[in-house]
Amino acid sequence: MRLISWNVNGIRAIQRKGFTEWLEKERPDILCLQETKAHANQIPEEIAHALDYHTYFELGVRKGYSGTGLFTRIKPKTVKTALGIEKFDCEGRIQIANYGTFELYNIYFPNGGQSKERLQYKMDFYDAFLAHLKKRKRSQKNLVICGDVNTAHKEIDLSRPKENEMHTGFLPEERAWIDKLLKAGFFDTFRMFCDEPEQYSWWDYKTKARERNIGWRIDYFFVSREMEKMVKNAFILADIEGSDHCPIGIELEV
Repeated sequence: MRLISWNVNGIRAIQRKGFTEWLEKERPDILCLQETKAHANQIPEEIAHALDYHTYFELGVRKGYSGTGLFTRIKPKTVKTALGIEKFDCEGRIQIANYGTFELYNIYFPNGGQSKERLQYKMDFYDAFLAHLKKRKRSQKNLVICGDVNTAHKEIDLSRPKENEMHTGFLPEERAWIDKLLKAGFFDTFRMFCDEPEQYSWWDYKTKARERNIGWRIDYFFVSREMEKMVKNAFILADIEGSDHCPIGIELEV
């Protein structure tokens, strides 16, 4: 089973850059999108009914902001869109698809760069989500988490760690949350297979950083410890353009 996650930075914008052609070629079993920036009724028809996928879209109260999308060949038993905390649920950042043998979280984690208040919001979201996972793990052992986490974990995960150690996305408290997630019984799937530097998933548009591979790895697939042996591969599709992020993925045997 091939799963891909991609922050598309606007699903209508990326459609104009060949999204459905890419999807027809790639044909993942499950595709999770973040930052779709569109309500379900704004999704182009050719995307909403792409190939033979079941599609689900979630957007918050604020128009043209945030949002998640799920394309799946296997119809989930349920798809939920809330943690049960209004200040988080209203931004359309969460899709939880239960497939029986495992549960998939498609999450667009907040960016903390706009203000101190938004950084606190991000950290509160992190803490609430981890508390949710720990509780959920008592009854559902097989958990997959994917999405734009908006934090690089270690120095190897961004081009210029020293210059960014006091900037959001690489702050000690943000990085420490990923440590907590791993300690709670989850694996960073990409680092299960690759320990090389210069492996990134986001590049700044304004500075044309992608041309020089001055990037950050801030998009992840995490799996619970119980699923470790089910993960057969993890990858970054750095050559796929159209967004300031590129797709990432894993291959599961479930």
